[in-house]
Amino acid sequence: MSGRILVIRGGAIGDFILTLPAIRLLREAFPQSPIEILGYKHIVSLAEGRFYAQATRSIEYAPMARFFVPGAELDGELSAYFSGFQQVISYLSDPQGHFEANLRRAGAKQVLQAYARPEAPEHAAVQLARPLEKLALYLENPAAEVFPSPEDHAAAVGFLSTTSQSFIALHPGSGSERKNWMPERWVAVVEGLLETQPGLGLLVMGGEADERPLAEVLKRVGARAQVARDLPLPHLAAVLQRCQLFLGHDTGIAHLAAASGAPCLLLFGPTDPAVWAPRNAQVRVLEAPCGEFARLSADRVFAEALRMLAR
Repeated sequence: MSGRILVIRGGAIGDFILTLPAIRLLREAFPQSPIEILGYKHIVSLAEGRFYAQATRSIEYAPMARFFVPGAELDGELSAYFSGFQQVISYLSDPQGHFEANLRRAGAKQVLQAYARPEAPEHAAVQLARPLEKLALYLENPAAEVFPSPEDHAAAVGFLSTTSQSFIALHPGSGSERKNWMPERWVAVVEGLLETQPGLGLLVMGGEADERPLAEVLKRVGARAQVARDLPLPHLAAVLQRCQLFLGHDTGIAHLAAASGAPCLLLFGPTDPAVWAPRNAQVRVLEAPCGEFARLSADRVFAEALRMLAR
């Protein structure tokens, strides 16, 4: 294939990171073709100028809505934009095919509908890459990887200037209460680690969706923790590359930590790790018995965290 390639990918942080192995296939198969990603700007920034894509564009643009209406009058500027790509690969849900039809009306030369809602038993990254088999591309490695830039690393060094060089990172939330382990048990684990590991620092992170568990944890360990709130994702990836251990749940930030290369201990309750857990070699998953977090003890998590730190 020659010419420009556009990947359209909405969704949350984890959705995007799970799609990176598919985008890596494109990057490696067509090294001379410029790749652009249309998505949420703060998320797709993980890829822009960082191996995967030369450019990105925000999907949050009002005239895009017309492309989902059959026979709509299409925005001229967007039509010119889409017509500039040799291949468009769309991960947007388009059950009636209206978006694809309008992309073709706009002049997109080839359109591949790649939307998939991952389901058991296959891993999500495998399912998200399968549509690329129509381009003779086959996924062998479902582990995602991110590549922070020198500027990202400089920002991480500045952010961590007051933190111990040896630290663990904790993300106690997930945006969904049912996917969260109890904050008091996270506190018991990190207090035990800080007590048994002299010189170990603590980084606690969260965003707007994590306010309650974040506040609960910080009430107990806030004096000993550095807090990361809403860092740009490429900077956060560079920060996480430097941690000795990441502790968290089934979240987009956990996928980011795994993709950055951080050793990760991830707790899974109601969701299926066979589908949703990162496939990176340095990731350890603990499943709550019967999917019930109340049955996952702090002692078990602490013992596994201690073993991982010892490695």
